[in-house]
Amino acid sequence: MAEGPYNTRRANPRYAFFANAEVTLRDGTSVLGQLDELSSRGCYIDALEPIPVRTKLHLSISDGTSTCELHGKVIYMHSGGGFGIFGMGVLFEEMDAGQRSAIEAWLRGLAAQSRKDLGNNSVSQTRG
Repeated sequence: MAEGPYNTRRANPRYAFFANAEVTLRDGTSVLGQLDELSSRGCYIDALEPIPVRTKLHLSISDGTSTCELHGKVIYMHSGGGFGIFGMGVLFEEMDAGQRSAIEAWLRGLAAQSRKDLGNNSVSQTRG
């Protein structure tokens, strides 16, 4: 969950971000998934096929209007708890200026939406 109870341990904020993810492994195998969270250094992907920890990959992220392709490495994996879905934390590897710009643009939009949502959820109290 984005910015949950463990956010104090994170150097880079994570945001809920739902986008299509296509992972291509070095042997050419393609794995489709759903991106659930995004930060400036990585993302969290749900997929029907597990990708082992330390696997290097090519990642294509598409939110329907923008696409970013970059390289990364799986740094942890969770089983789907019997639902057949595997969650994987992916650390982005070196990014060029265009890739960094695409990720930062998404993060700016997510941060702005998060601030807006927080403002809409504030409770006004009146004293009587």
